[in-house]
Amino acid sequence: MSVRTLVVDDDFAVAAIHRGFLEAMPEFTVVGEAHGGGEALRAVESLRPDLVLLDIHLPDISGLEVLARLRARSGPPVDVIAVTAARERETVRQAMSRGVDHYLVKPFTRTAFLDRMRQYLARRTEVQRLGRWLDQDEVDQLLQHRPTTVGLPKGLSAVTLRLVTEALRDGVGDLSAQEVGERAGLSRVSARRYLEHLVAIGKAEVQPRYGMANRPAHGYRLT
Repeated sequence: MSVRTLVVDDDFAVAAIHRGFLEAMPEFTVVGEAHGGGEALRAVESLRPDLVLLDIHLPDISGLEVLARLRARSGPPVDVIAVTAARERETVRQAMSRGVDHYLVKPFTRTAFLDRMRQYLARRTEVQRLGRWLDQDEVDQLLQHRPTTVGLPKGLSAVTLRLVTEALRDGVGDLSAQEVGERAGLSRVSARRYLEHLVAIGKAEVQPRYGMANRPAHGYRLT
């Protein structure tokens, strides 16, 4: 059975892009879109989705408040993946404390989006596979979001991820993808993939940097 999904984003064009990504995956069925927090809450009640892709910056009710209300409601449980440009440490922490299932930071590539959706599917399948009663290992597995079938996104290595993490830890201030790549022995493109993954799981943060000719770049640091 496909995962009934509600897409929530105040930008109509962005919502359409996310819908298109999902519609390319047969495991998902997009049941609707919402472009504000109040509209999202009403859509959850009427459409009964299994999953909500939730932007944090909404025009009426913040995504964090929407998440809190979803967790407080008495209806069927709904999974929530934050898909947002909000990178602030406190925002990520609050989202995690309110039960967000994943946190995907904009901008991202189609590949990164699909990888995150596959991770979600793997965890959902793992939960459904478990019996009514769980042992400690199974509880730990769920709490740590570590499905047995999927670890890192496709194409990422645990060893290389550790090198990238160490490069950030040893750096002074924010580091660019180029600087991290030089320290870890990677290309800028490869380093950026690992950095985006660290940001997506809340272990790193990114902010604009301005270099030559006041051109914007991105600086990364561990949270």
